[in-house]
Amino acid sequence: MSVDLFSPYSLGPLSLPNRIVMAPMTRCRARTDHVPTPIMAQYYAARAEAGLLITEGAAPDANGLGYARIPGLYSEAQLTGWRAVTDAVHAAGGRIAVQVMHTGRVSHPLNMPPGAEVLAPSAVALEGEMMYTDQQGPQPYPTPRAMSDGEVEAAIEHFVSAAEKARSAGFDMVEIHGANGYLVDQFFSPVTNRRGDRWGGGREGRGRFALEIARRMVEAIGADRVGIRLSPYGVFNGIQPWTELDSDFTWLAQELGRLELAYLHLVDHSAMGAPPVPDGIKAALREAFGGTLILSGGYDRQRADADLAAGKGDLVAFGRPYLSNPDLPARLRGGSPLNPPNFDTFYTPGPEGYTDYPTLAG
Repeated sequence: MSVDLFSPYSLGPLSLPNRIVMAPMTRCRARTDHVPTPIMAQYYAARAEAGLLITEGAAPDANGLGYARIPGLYSEAQLTGWRAVTDAVHAAGGRIAVQVMHTGRVSHPLNMPPGAEVLAPSAVALEGEMMYTDQQGPQPYPTPRAMSDGEVEAAIEHFVSAAEKARSAGFDMVEIHGANGYLVDQFFSPVTNRRGDRWGGGREGRGRFALEIARRMVEAIGADRVGIRLSPYGVFNGIQPWTELDSDFTWLAQELGRLELAYLHLVDHSAMGAPPVPDGIKAALREAFGGTLILSGGYDRQRADADLAAGKGDLVAFGRPYLSNPDLPARLRGGSPLNPPNFDTFYTPGPEGYTDYPTLAG
């Protein structure tokens, strides 16, 4: 049977009408206290034609709030805000996962509430400047404080608690953000993890944080509700490839596969200048994981259909095209031109560049 973007797919307990996934994208439209806003419900509901929506990263605790106006997933007010989002998406016939993201060292105190700290596996500062702070202009990244063993355990439990809260707020699935140089990725990379305890050293130690989050989340909400995003060859937020990268990620994918997670979401940022993820490692990760693989990275309809037909993946995630085209599935189906994204409004507050992109229907 021929498979393309508009073939149905069963993902855990969900029946997807197509294989189009909206990729998670930070948009900074929450309130300054990190509570989701009504326009966020409007934004996601407008894109509910996707097989699966994955939200922007939501912090599992205050220490994970690295950027201004990103949402949290730990307070009652935040859960109320998210419930409006999931209700709107479900009313529009969609399915939605929340991405749980702790920013770790990719943070600045100006973006964090009182009492929160910039924490990371090791006290290794990210070079450069934090570009998005509401109070002031760009600021140098601070040196994070290395987490104690107890703080590592607490962070894992916050991820699990966020997953439980997500389900209570109506989310269909939860994605662990293990990519793009944020906390889970920081633990797995020897560039950022220089620990000598059970959370560092070889790949078993460095991978323990991701695997413990996944294992405990599976116990809490079920394996068929949990996915994870990884970015081998990613260089975002100061992560650099290392010698054993291929074998380390293949091992990690295999261990995650043993937990029977709902999906593995693979990041390839080569379209934005990062090193390409070789086809060989993509195939190795697919085989090692053994479950649903979501591909991403600069896809159009033709390339997506070709990769799905070739069995390279099961679903395809679209990022920026979905940001600027609420009706992206309809445009892809009909071969209609796409709205270009407005880069100046990616992370600004308010509806401009968020809920005002036109649809084909006008």
